[in-house]
Amino acid sequence: MEKQSTTPVSSNEDIVIRKTSKYHSSIWGDYFIHHTTSPALTEVSVRAEELKEQIKNLFQETSDILQIMNLIDAIQLLGLDYHFVKEIDAALSLISKHDAKNYELYETSLWFRLLRQHGFYVPADVFNKFKDEEGNFMSTLNEDVKGLLSLYNAAYLRIHGEHILDEAILFTKNRLASLLDELKQPLVILVYLFLETPLCQRNKRLLARKYIPIYQAEERRNEAVLEFAKLDFNLLQSLHQEELKKISMWEPQAIDEVPEYLKDFYLKLLRTFKEFENELESDEKYRISFLQDEIKALSRSYFIEAKWGIEKYVPTLEEHLSNSLDTTGYRFLICASYVGMDQVASKEVFEWVASFPKIIKASSMICRLMDDVTSHELEQQREHAASTVECYMKEFATDEKEAYKNLMEMVEDAWKDHNKECLNPTQVPRLLIEKIVNFSRVIEEFYKYTDTYTDSKTTMKDNVNMLLVESVLI
Repeated sequence: MEKQSTTPVSSNEDIVIRKTSKYHSSIWGDYFIHHTTSPALTEVSVRAEELKEQIKNLFQETSDILQIMNLIDAIQLLGLDYHFVKEIDAALSLISKHDAKNYELYETSLWFRLLRQHGFYVPADVFNKFKDEEGNFMSTLNEDVKGLLSLYNAAYLRIHGEHILDEAILFTKNRLASLLDELKQPLVILVYLFLETPLCQRNKRLLARKYIPIYQAEERRNEAVLEFAKLDFNLLQSLHQEELKKISMWEPQAIDEVPEYLKDFYLKLLRTFKEFENELESDEKYRISFLQDEIKALSRSYFIEAKWGIEKYVPTLEEHLSNSLDTTGYRFLICASYVGMDQVASKEVFEWVASFPKIIKASSMICRLMDDVTSHELEQQREHAASTVECYMKEFATDEKEAYKNLMEMVEDAWKDHNKECLNPTQVPRLLIEKIVNFSRVIEEFYKYTDTYTDSKTTMKDNVNMLLVESVLI
């Protein structure tokens, strides 16, 4: 699994043998570099704007709370909510004042989920009315597939101490799984989709791509919403293709200050920082110093990890996490994602990121543990620094299976921390919080079953194809 590279050195220096993993070459080659934009996009944009205005009018024309909730839900599932921020915020403000005590299971769960997703705290005891005298969920709910699925997705927005939501997940997951063979399309696809990964933990763009054909098969679909979803997906895809084309181009130059194996990387890094700085306004250039500090911290953590690997040192789980939450790179990547966000990202925001706040720790924990558990077997095929799996096994004298189980329970706890930090009031604007949530969601796609980040010939290829290659048929 490994190859060895020798760094050129002078005759009076020791030869340094550097071990690197053997990764497969890009499966896309220069496909994205040669991509050309469709000439018909102008016409598509005009039609999309017409549909957008029609949908805005739906918010004004609809007074029924349940219809509004279903409209918001469809718009979010189709990835269109960024077009209707003001309309959705206004509608949710009204919905939050609406009493859900007379709602059935589907409506109650939808009401709870929509509000929690947008930072409104609503108590979990709203679901007590669906329990019997013994404290179990009522047997009359057993055939209500739509209601069960709605409760299932709502329950994953749980925070610590909400035992009724923990119980709801077990109840709905088991019941939905037992009903799969009895369901018809498109409901069976929807249940499969969310049993695999609940709604709030799914990548939004990939979910939108998968939900479009599901929504198209629904009898109560809104044709304007459906058409807009298709056009908007293709327009965004074209934009992303152009961005990918630019970042796929590589123009290394010579540099003498660093070892051979780092030259290209270091040059690209310096150039990128400079390009960022040139793009920023004079009162925003301070952001680059925060970004430089983050990559320095990341490099120091990588050094510690490498040192542990060379020394074959297995730290305690707590000691490992104190370093390996940094080596996820999340704090650096989140900081980088804020650099170009105009005035919404103030200096206080960058100071907040540097303080390693609880939500970034939770997101890093989700990444670190899912990465280590899923890629553990692969990493053991080569010399590698001890992961959280080895640390857990040694400290608590368990086998791999027990370590996996307990570490994944820690992932569930991290999601609860995550959900709590997303409730209002948030320490920074919600737009910035949403970016952190997206970092957590992408891990579900990378490390759900196998390490698709390392081996992109797996479902990663299918996902990239859906998002960046194949357009939605109109």
